[in-house]
Amino acid sequence: MQKVTVLGAGAWGSTLAQVLTDAGNEVLLWARNSAVVSEINTSHTNQKYLGEHVLPETLRATSDLDEAFAFSSIYVLAIPSSQLRETVTIWKDRFSADCTIVSTLKGIEVSTQLRMTEVMEAILGKKKIALITGPNLADELILRQPAAAVAASTNRALAEEVRTLFKNPYYRVYTSVDLLGCEMAGAIKNVIALAVGISIGLGYGENTQAMLITRGLNEVARLCAAHAADPLSAMGLAGMGDLVATCGSPLSRNRSFGELVGRTGSIETARAENVKTVEGVASSGAIVEIAHRVGVEVPVIEAVADIVNGSLTPTQAMTRLMEITTLSENFIR
Repeated sequence: MQKVTVLGAGAWGSTLAQVLTDAGNEVLLWARNSAVVSEINTSHTNQKYLGEHVLPETLRATSDLDEAFAFSSIYVLAIPSSQLRETVTIWKDRFSADCTIVSTLKGIEVSTQLRMTEVMEAILGKKKIALITGPNLADELILRQPAAAVAASTNRALAEEVRTLFKNPYYRVYTSVDLLGCEMAGAIKNVIALAVGISIGLGYGENTQAMLITRGLNEVARLCAAHAADPLSAMGLAGMGDLVATCGSPLSRNRSFGELVGRTGSIETARAENVKTVEGVASSGAIVEIAHRVGVEVPVIEAVADIVNGSLTPTQAMTRLMEITTLSENFIR
C-alpha cells in the first residue's frame, strides 16, 4: 500500500482516485472547491462530475494544498492541460526533490509545442515523471468495467512502480519506456476524435468514420515514427486503443464536441454551447506545427486545425480531404 495524492477532482481525477483506492492505496484527493470536498467526505459522491455514483468510503478529499502535498510524495496530476504551466509554476516549491509525478494529461502546449511531461520538466527540472494513458473513458471506468492502460516512463523501474500503483481487479496496466510515443499518441487522438465527431455531425456514417479513424491512426504512427518513437506505441493501448475508444464513444468529450461543430457548422457556436474542456481543440494547431517541423503530412489534423481557426467550414474541410492526392496505403511511409 502506498500513500497517493491526486491533484484534481473532476471526473477523471475522481475516477483515478477510486482506481488507486481499489488498488489498495491510501488516497487523498485535492479539489479547489470546498463544497466538493465536503460532499466527497460526507456523502462519498461528486455529483457534478459523477452523478449518483458512490466513491470508496476510505477515499478522503481536501482543499488544503499544504495537506495534499504533505500527505504523500506520489502526486497524480489530473488538471486541464491548458492550466498545467500556470498551476505547476505556482506549486513548484511544493514538489519535493524525491517525489514521483504521474501525469494523466493528454495535450500539447500551444505556445511551445511541448508535451505535458516536457512542460513539467521545464518548470521543475529533472524529476521522476511518468504517464498513465490509454482507452479510459471516465464514465465507464468509474463503474469498474474492465479496462487497460499503459504506464510509461523513460525509466523502466518507474514504469513498473506506476503499474503496481494503479493495477486492480478491473484495471490492467502494461508498461512502456516509450514515454514520447505514448504521450504523443494520446494527444493526437483527441484531434482525430474531433474529426470523427464533425463527420457524424455532418450526417455521415460508418464508412466516413472508418476512413478518418484509419487515416488518422496513420498520421499518429508517422508522427511518432518521425520522432523515433516505438511504432508499437501507435498500435497499442496508447495509440489505437485510445483512438478507438475516443472516436467510437458518445461519452468522449472530443467526439461530442466535434458532433456539435459538424451539426452547427461553426466552431464558435459549438464553444458557446459546450463548457467542458476539449483538449483536441487547443492542441490541433500545435500538432500541425510539430508535423511541419519534422516534414510529416497530416491532412486530417490540418483539416481540424483549419476548422478550429475559422479558415474552413466543416463541409469545406471534408471536401478538401476528399480531393487530396492519394499515394501508397503503406501504414508508415
